[in-house]
Amino acid sequence: MPAPLPRPDSPRNCTQDCIWNRSTRWGASLLILGYLLAVIIAPLAGPPPASALASALIQPLRPLIGALYLGHGYRFFAPDPGPGHSIRWRVSLPDGSWQTGSLPDPDSDRPRLLYHRRFMISEKVASLVPAPDAPPAVRDAAKPQWQPLVKGIAAQLLLRHGGRLVELSMVEHYLPTPEESIASTRGADLVTPLGTYAFAGDRQP
Repeated sequence: MPAPLPRPDSPRNCTQDCIWNRSTRWGASLLILGYLLAVIIAPLAGPPPASALASALIQPLRPLIGALYLGHGYRFFAPDPGPGHSIRWRVSLPDGSWQTGSLPDPDSDRPRLLYHRRFMISEKVASLVPAPDAPPAVRDAAKPQWQPLVKGIAAQLLLRHGGRLVELSMVEHYLPTPEESIASTRGADLVTPLGTYAFAGDRQP
């Protein structure tokens, strides 16, 4: 006579049918929840405005966030984005003419990922460059931080366009208020000169 089939509601033998025991499942669940918390809390505790609660919760998770590179600035886009920045350039060509452009350039930077990558370059530089009305001591102290990055940008522009020298400026685009948007008005952009660069004898700007 064949053995009777087990009842649908009969308990399983976990030593044979379960891959993980209960303690392993609890441990894996806690690790997953910790990872999800790190993904969520990193943008919440990012650049101001950030809540005091988010700033406190992120402290024990900073080693994990740093190791897994989870500190992305999602609030850079929403819900309260600040003004955008671009780098305006003018390249002097060997024939005496000038070529102008912007980094990033929404018209020529394709695919969109390339525009986004170059947008990150201009925002990185903007985070290091003080405002034009900052005290001279502040501007001088910040210069060693941003000038190597700007020199790299200048070198790439000179090589790409075969230029003799390049003038660079940081542009902080005016962020209109809702009322200004409705009225189709806006203020002026804030322009900060970054200097003029040319190749020296060692091919370094």
